[in-house]
Amino acid sequence: MALAAAAVGMTFTGVAHAETNPKCPSGVTQIGSTKYLKNGDDTVASVKQFKGCNKNWAYIYVWDSWRANHRDFYLRAAIWTRTGSEAIDYNGGDRGQQAVWSTGASTLSQCTRAVGDVLWPSGHDLHGSTDERC
Repeated sequence: MALAAAAVGMTFTGVAHAETNPKCPSGVTQIGSTKYLKNGDDTVASVKQFKGCNKNWAYIYVWDSWRANHRDFYLRAAIWTRTGSEAIDYNGGDRGQQAVWSTGASTLSQCTRAVGDVLWPSGHDLHGSTDERC
C-alpha cells in the first residue's frame, strides 16, 4: 500500500501551486476553478483567477514535469470581462519563465475570467480560460 501511495505521489509531481503574488503582499484567494492546458496527454500548465488587494488577477503556471523537457516557450496571463472584446489586464513572461501573474484589474464588481496562453516561437500555442466569476 505504501508503494502504491508513493507511486501516485510521484505521478502527480509538478502539480501547480500558486505562489505568493508579488504585487499583492496581503495575499490573494483563488476564485473559480482551475483550467488545465494540455498538449495531447501531457498537462502543460494551470490557469487560475484570484482576488486580492481590491483587484482580480490571472495566474498561469507551467508544471515542473512538462518544463523539465521544454524551455522554449512564453507565457501570458490576462483578465477578461464579460462585455470586453480584449483583455482588461495583461502580462507576458520571459522565455522559459515558469509562472506569470497579470498586472491586476480593478474589476471585482464585474464578471471576469482568467485567460492563459503558452506560446512557442514556432507559432503553436495552448490557450484556455477559467470559468466566469461574477
